[in-house]
This record gives sequence, C-alpha cells and structure tokens, in this order.
Amino acid sequence: MQGFLNLAWLLPVPPFLAFVAIILFLNRNKTVSGLIALGGVLVSFIIGWPIAFAVFTTPHFGEHPLYGELFTIPTGMSSLLIGYQVDPANAIMLFMVCFLLLMIFIYSGDVIMFAGMMLLYMWSVPSTLTFEHVLAMPNLEHLASMTLTIPLLGITTSALAVIAVLIFFGTIGKSAQFPLHVWLPDAMEGPTPVSAMIHAATMVSAGVFLVVRMYPLYYVAGETTPNVMEFVALIGAFTALFASFIAVAQWDIKRVLAYSTIAQLGYMVAALGTGAYLAGFFHLITHAFFKGLLFMGSGSVIHGVEHGMHEGHAPAGDGHDDHGHAGHGVIHRKDGDLDPNDPQDMRNMGGLLRKMPITGWTFIIGGLALAGFPFISAGFWSKDEIFSSVFHTNDILVFVMLALSALLTAFYTARQITLTFLAKPRTEGAAHAHESNWLMTLPLILIAPFAVALGWFGIPKNFPLIGGIVPNFFENVMETYIEYQHIEVPHPEFNILVLATSLLVSLGGLALGWFVYRRGLPDGQIDPLRRWLGPVWWAMHRKFWVDELYNYTIVPFTRGTAKFMYLIDDVWVIDPIINAIGIVTIWIAKFAGGFDRYVIDGVVNALGTLAAKSGNVLRNIQNGQVQVYLMVLVVSITIWLLLTVLPAVLTLV
Repeated sequence: MQGFLNLAWLLPVPPFLAFVAIILFLNRNKTVSGLIALGGVLVSFIIGWPIAFAVFTTPHFGEHPLYGELFTIPTGMSSLLIGYQVDPANAIMLFMVCFLLLMIFIYSGDVIMFAGMMLLYMWSVPSTLTFEHVLAMPNLEHLASMTLTIPLLGITTSALAVIAVLIFFGTIGKSAQFPLHVWLPDAMEGPTPVSAMIHAATMVSAGVFLVVRMYPLYYVAGETTPNVMEFVALIGAFTALFASFIAVAQWDIKRVLAYSTIAQLGYMVAALGTGAYLAGFFHLITHAFFKGLLFMGSGSVIHGVEHGMHEGHAPAGDGHDDHGHAGHGVIHRKDGDLDPNDPQDMRNMGGLLRKMPITGWTFIIGGLALAGFPFISAGFWSKDEIFSSVFHTNDILVFVMLALSALLTAFYTARQITLTFLAKPRTEGAAHAHESNWLMTLPLILIAPFAVALGWFGIPKNFPLIGGIVPNFFENVMETYIEYQHIEVPHPEFNILVLATSLLVSLGGLALGWFVYRRGLPDGQIDPLRRWLGPVWWAMHRKFWVDELYNYTIVPFTRGTAKFMYLIDDVWVIDPIINAIGIVTIWIAKFAGGFDRYVIDGVVNALGTLAAKSGNVLRNIQNGQVQVYLMVLVVSITIWLLLTVLPAVLTLV
C-alpha cells in the first residue's frame, strides 16, 4: 500500500486526459465518450483509494506527511517547486471524491452494462453479439474457462462471471433495483397513461427481460461461479422487501403503486437469481396486466376526485357548504403535510366504490391480484410458483425476505383499497366524485379478466385437485425453448408448507390491512400505523432518506462538478485558450494582409507600372514614319557595335 503514495501525482491525470480526448476528438460519439470518461475516473479511483487507506492504516501518519517533488520552474532569483503532498485531510477527500465520482459516472446513459457487452463481444468466439453465437453452450463454456484476477480485491473469477455481473447492472438501472430505484417513483408524476406504460409493460420490464433473454449466460455463470446468482437473488429480494416497507407509509395513490412496482420487479429478479426462470418470467407477464389495471384505475380515481373537488359546494378542505353546514364527511385534519386540494392523496378520498363502481371493482380485482389472493387471481399463481422454486432451491434467506414482502404487499393493498373505496368520503371531492367516461372505464373492464384468468394458464401440473385441468400453457410454450437453450429449470413438487406460507401472507396481510383501516381515518387524518410505529413509520414514509442522501451528496457534487467544468470551459481554460487562438489568428491575418498589400501588391504594381511606361516609350517607334524606323535601325546597329566590335578592338589595343 505504501508504494501507492508515490503515485498521488497521477490522480488528476486520467480524468484530464479523458476530458481532453472527449473535447478534441470524441465528443460526437457519446458511447465512446462515456467509456473514456468512466475509464478515466476508474483509474483515479484505483489509485486514490489505496492511497487513502494507506494513510488511514498508518499510525501517526499525520505527524509525517509525504511530500513529493516533480520538477521546478526557474523564476529568476528563485524557483517554483511543483509537487504533491499526501496527508490525512487529502486522504479523506480522496476517499470521498474518487468513490462518489466513480458512482456518478456509473449511474449514467448504462455504461457498466455496455462494458459487459463489449467484454462479451471481445472474448466470445467468434467475436459477435448475436444471441445465437454468444449464448451457444460452447461459447459460454469457453468464457467460463477464462480466468481473471480483479485488481485490489485479489479475487480470481471467470470472465463469464464478470460479464454476467456487469450486464446485470443494466437490470439494476432499468428495473429500478436497489440502490438505483429512486427514479421510478418520480416517473409516476407524469400522466397516468404514461405511468401505466412505464410501470407495467414497457420500460421497467426491460431490465428483468434482459436477464430472461440472457439467462443461459447466467445459468452457466451460476454453475461455475454460484456467487453471481446469489448476488442477483439478494439484490432482488432486498429490493422487494425494502420497497414494500416504503409503500406501506405512502399517501399518494400512484406512489404506493410505484413502490409496489419496484417490489414486484425485485420478486422477478430474485426468482431469476435462484434459477426460477419460468416463475420469474411468468410473474413478469401477469404483473404487467394487473399493474397496468391498477395504474389506469388510479388515473380514473384521480380524475373522479378532481372533478368532484370542482363540483363541491365548498372549497376543498373548508368543511362547510354555502349555507355553513358541515360538508359530506369532511373532518378536521391533523396532518400538516396534507394538501386538501390534492386529488392523488388517499386521505382526500373514501367511499368511492359507491360513486365509481366500475373503477372501484376493477381496481379491487387488480389489487387482489397484486396481493396474491389465493386460487383466483393471476398474481397468486405466479407468486406461488416463485415461492415453490425458491424453497426448492433452499434459498431460505431469499424465501423469508420475499414472504415478508408479500405480507406487506397484501397489507398496503388492503390499506389502499380501504382508504380509497370503502368507509365514508372524507372530502368534498370524494363526496361529489362520479364515474369516469367509457373511454376510461372500457379498458379497465377489458383488462380485469386477465388479472384473474391469466394465472390459470400457469397452474403447475402437480398442484392437488386442479392441476392439469387447465393446461399449463406458459410452461408448454417455453419447454422446447428451454431445451434448445440447454438449461435446466426447477420443477418443484407440491409442498404444503409453501402453500401455507402463500396463504398466510396473502390472506393475513389483506385481513390485517382491512382491520387497521376498516373505519377509514376516523381520528382526524392520522394514520394508525403512524401512531403505533412512530419514528419507524416516519422512516418508511421518508423512504429511509435514500433520496435525501442522494440529494445531499451526489446531486450537489454533480452540480458542483458541472459548475466547475463550466468555469473551466467558459472562464478559466477552454474559452481563454480559444479566445487567445482567435486573437493570434486575427493578428496573423492582419500581418498577412499588410504583407500582401505592401509587399506582394507593391512588387506586382511596380512591375505593372514599369511595363506600362516601357510600353508608352516603345509605342512611339511604331508610328509609321520612315525617319523613325531609320533612327531605330541606326541606334540598333550602334548598340550592336558597342557590345561586340568595341570590346574586340579594345582587346587588341
């Protein structure tokens, strides 16, 4: 470690070289620019952290800081020393800056995934990215046989494991897995159709499907390096549990669904990480339907409540109509963070099942599917298959985390349904809400059957009594493809313990949620869980302050870096250099213009003047007079005699 101290002067060099290369040569190619930038900060990180930890682990290092001299610049009577110093203050900054800068670059446009793709391209035989070749078993075995040593960590692993982990970071970003989950709830701020599209069937599914599509690679990586699949499974399981805790303490009807989406994506990732290829993929499909139903249902709810607020006799939150009488169920609010005019806040709802029956019942169907209501809903069959597969592979920790997440999912689903559709209206907006038009309710009616019946096409053949009654269409379709990919997927036997767990977390969570919120919010607007859990509830409500952590670390650092780069670009370095080049260019142009005007043009003009004057003189000898021609002849003979005969005569003399 001590040897790294002498490399401290190198720390700013790689990012600066990357900066110069991008500015001068690579800025038109964003992909290459991103890789070069990431490479620059990665090299600085590899140099910086060993320096920092060498300082941290050296006793009394602060008493003897390290000084290094690079070169001196003569300044007349003395010289200017250029060098570096390593001390504890610098080491702490190296620890923070190198790491955060690397994380920021990793967080951006999927660079790690692209790095994995490039390694896959480079090391595959032949070098290609076509699925047919890179996922062929001989190529995967070839990659598994290649060994690599990771610098600093001293870990030796296979090239296939490195590629699998790098590509998985694309899933972490695209499917909002911890710690890159914070973007997805913010994405629900847009219009509801966009939210439904993003959260159900398109964008967020891409990350999970990336693992599904590349599963042969992960299968072989798991066979040769089990830690790879354990990493995938634990990230998914932790994300599912983490997001479920947050969803329990949210008020925004769409935000609850957003964190639910993160949790369900975690389910899928965890399933794939434990080898439950079919179960994870099946849950991806069923979730798309019931989550799309829920998001569109929430949009219909918001639409109805918002119109109800406009139609109410009194302003939302006033609690009285035009005659001074109490409004429809409007009660005194105790939560200071409540906006009485927010149509998305579930505290401003209640009793909407009577006002909006189509939206209400279809939302309840989607909610029961999300909660995994036994035997009927699609969510039950896909979740139960995940439970069975995970239990079959003895991943007990993952199983417990997913079971707790499922319990919380059923609980916050019951909470959402109860606060939104049951009990009494709590605001004028809810009291005056009405059903949405058929353009909004018809899609809900058409999707709702899929949230129920789609699961029946994935019932395991060995499930008691009903197994095999409806063909397992999903497994039948995928069976030949699984054989083609030369992978094995678990086919767990029926286990009563798994079924009991599934029933307990689903029905128990729904019952508990209904019991806690069955009366709505009778005691003002204070959530019962908030009273019971106190600071724990507040931590869940504030999303465990992960957003704040990013806002106080990565965001200001990024803004500061951007401002610093702006100063470099516009104030200190780039613009002054460009302006200096422009000034020098203008000076050169002025000098060249003067040289052209006074030298080149002067010579040319002088020759022209001489030619003109000579022409004027010679023109007189061609005026047609015999006397002039005779004079010219006499002069010419005289000149010839002077030039030829006279020198000869003078020589003889």
